[in-house]
Amino acid sequence: MRMLPRLMIEPLVRAALLEDLGRAGDLTTDAIIPADQEARVALVSREPGVIAGGECARLAWELVDPRIDVHDLLPDGSRVAPGTVIATITGPARGLLTGERVALNFLGHLSGVATGTATIADAIAHTKARVVDTRKTLPGLRALQKHAVLAGGGANHRFGLDDAVLIKDNHIAAAGSVRAAVLAAKAGVGHLVKIEVEVDSLSQLSELLEVGADAVLLDNMGPELLREAVAIVDGRLITEASGRITPASAVPIAEAGVDLISVGWLTHSAHVLDIGLDYLA
Repeated sequence: MRMLPRLMIEPLVRAALLEDLGRAGDLTTDAIIPADQEARVALVSREPGVIAGGECARLAWELVDPRIDVHDLLPDGSRVAPGTVIATITGPARGLLTGERVALNFLGHLSGVATGTATIADAIAHTKARVVDTRKTLPGLRALQKHAVLAGGGANHRFGLDDAVLIKDNHIAAAGSVRAAVLAAKAGVGHLVKIEVEVDSLSQLSELLEVGADAVLLDNMGPELLREAVAIVDGRLITEASGRITPASAVPIAEAGVDLISVGWLTHSAHVLDIGLDYLA
């Protein structure tokens, strides 16, 4: 899969390293390890999952010491089993140990996002629905987390407030109605900007269909109500389901016929994939 450009990820990795090194550097490693000692280590998965964030890990070590080499790094999107070697790393032992935590933080977290995405993508693979992320991302890490969702077989929703219109319940409340909110949005944005509207009832859906939009977010509806909503839409809008969706509940929701299922916990509460750094020599 396409990797994010270094220009995007280097500031994040550099900031993480600066946070870890503080004002005096790695006191432990510098006191114990001779400056000329070389080492060879391996990144190893402790549990099954999907890898993402490998380039962040590589860059963490490269920024600590450019003499460090990362070999045979599995590409993002690779599926691993317990014991799978994700990469081997060679170079100055001090740099390997100093960069270890930052490299593992990025790799473990982003692989967790990819793995969580894959659990839902796999569960609904027999349907037309796709799992997508949300804006419920960790501050500063949105691009990396959304990249990890792609690695797990999902798709990206909007990246921010500036690339699409999503009219939610409070927008509708402030505007007075679905119709008023949609008409105002159409008058206020350019013709290339997509408009999606969140509805939580069939009456709101009917009102939306009267004024038209590009997509509808069917919020907190059960499978039967979703099935009815999809039939009413009849292909006129992209249909998206959301609301506390788990891998188990995603299946009947996808089978109701929606196009998209958006899941916030993929990014805001992702389980960290257990990846270790094993000392080889």
